[in-house]
Amino acid sequence: MAKNKGERRGKYYTHVEPRLIEIEGWARDGLIDEQIAKNLGVAYSTFRKYRDEHSALSAALKKGKEVVDRQVENAMLKTAMGYAYDETTYVSVEMSQEEYDLIVDVELQKFDKENPNATEDERDLFIMQIPKTKQVIEKVVTKMVKPDTTAQIFWLKNRRPDKWRDKQDIEAKVNHTHNPYQELTVEELKRLAEAGE
Repeated sequence: MAKNKGERRGKYYTHVEPRLIEIEGWARDGLIDEQIAKNLGVAYSTFRKYRDEHSALSAALKKGKEVVDRQVENAMLKTAMGYAYDETTYVSVEMSQEEYDLIVDVELQKFDKENPNATEDERDLFIMQIPKTKQVIEKVVTKMVKPDTTAQIFWLKNRRPDKWRDKQDIEAKVNHTHNPYQELTVEELKRLAEAGE
């Protein structure tokens, strides 16, 4: 039995439309349209057609890509300008007996809840695996990352091409209307050339 024309629905409605949120996520994760088409099981040419014909798909792609594009722009600007960050160094120190006993009590409660039939030997083995040391901050050092000139050049060439592109258009007005040799004959020109003028 043939379907009515109104009942016929294409791959867009079965493979793409139900997955618009997933498509937006893929775009946000940095996948290009070709990869998204492959994930959906449709040809890239078909995907491009769907993108052009269905505003919901186009909007999902745009929304997803805007987020990651903005993150890359911010990272590029940060790299171009230079930035500071804190580097934290930790050192391992032994806990006081009071601290250790408290941690053992908390961890043992969790263990008993997850293992209600554990034997006394299993509980003792679990306790022996709890470390008697803890990590504490030894020092925090603020470090500077110098501005990156390559990132600066890239940024300026793209944001201010009128001032920073490699090729500059220079307009010069030259008056070509007056030629002092215009009225001379060929013989007179030859004599001038031989004389070195």
